[in-house]
Amino acid sequence: MIFFEISKRNIRLNWLRSFLAAAGIVIGVIAISSMGILGSSLTLSVTDSLSTVGDSVIVIPVVGQPGQNMVTTEALITERQLQQITRVVAPNDAVPIHAGADRIEIGPDKTVAAIYGIRPDQIPLMVDIADGIVPRSTSGALAGALLADEYDLKTGSRVRVGNETVRITGILEEQGMGFDINPDNALIVSDRWYATTYDQDDYDQVIVKVRDINDIDAVKLAIERALNRRDDVVTVYDTRMILEMIIETFNQISTFTTAIGGISLLVAGVSIFNVQMMSVTERIKEIGIIRSIGTKRSEVMKMFLYEAFILGVVGSGIGGILSFAGGYIAVSIMLQDTTYLFYPETLFYIPYGMVIGLIVTLLSGLYPAWKAANLNPIEALRFE
Repeated sequence: MIFFEISKRNIRLNWLRSFLAAAGIVIGVIAISSMGILGSSLTLSVTDSLSTVGDSVIVIPVVGQPGQNMVTTEALITERQLQQITRVVAPNDAVPIHAGADRIEIGPDKTVAAIYGIRPDQIPLMVDIADGIVPRSTSGALAGALLADEYDLKTGSRVRVGNETVRITGILEEQGMGFDINPDNALIVSDRWYATTYDQDDYDQVIVKVRDINDIDAVKLAIERALNRRDDVVTVYDTRMILEMIIETFNQISTFTTAIGGISLLVAGVSIFNVQMMSVTERIKEIGIIRSIGTKRSEVMKMFLYEAFILGVVGSGIGGILSFAGGYIAVSIMLQDTTYLFYPETLFYIPYGMVIGLIVTLLSGLYPAWKAANLNPIEALRFE
């Protein structure tokens, strides 16, 4: 491989220029890989946070009268409609929910919190309890994790809700953002307590927990056929659809940030192109000599491509190693959690950036190599 050795010699002789060209590749690979790692970690974080709510079908009453656009807040799901929903979605669980808000007093503190009324036996379908138990009496309540943390609520604490007092029987696990209910800053009481306190027997929504996510479309269709045969009485949507839209949006953001990093590689490619063109210009006479002794055009072309390849391998290799550190820093700052950094779909962006860096380098060196191979040997020997 004499031409490979000649390529290495030329890089050593012009080490500063070669170093700067390789540095451009290093920066480009770091940029594209780090942005890819950040975007992937962000997508995984959001997906993980919301994946627990992707199994729900939510049924809410149509706002306004059928055929009208008048907005009203009085629309509720009746007990008869609930029975219809329960029947058509079986064996899946239909969870009727009262939802509202009220002022609460915790010792000297006063605030406003969301209040959810749920049947005690169905509360475990909707939330996880970190400490305590489900309310066994109508005067018990579960406190959301953030609400309990902010006001130092514990099992046994008493909270005044409106004109009534309830005892905290348990503290919920932090759930994060949800599309059905958001219990972190809320109180969950029994449906009987809610109905008695707020004089509301009907429900604000019904959430169907689908056991097999592949049945979601069938469950939605069954509810719509049962309740919306004549007029649109309820609106039915599933959290999976919303989840997929959000994930798609974050995937697009990830692609966009990666593309921004790719701009650095394009700049590095221009730098490699300039270095190779300068190398061809400086070595015209040398090219003429080796061509005059019978060297083939393809061998001359390989000689210059070898130079680009060496710069690409070195730059991409160093860039790949440093991009892990760059991605770690970016994820630590943006998410403050590096858990998702070690997922295969995140680490994939390191070899991805390295391969792209190598391809850009070879493409940048292609034209200079072709030009060197096609120089006229006689004219090259006369070049001064």
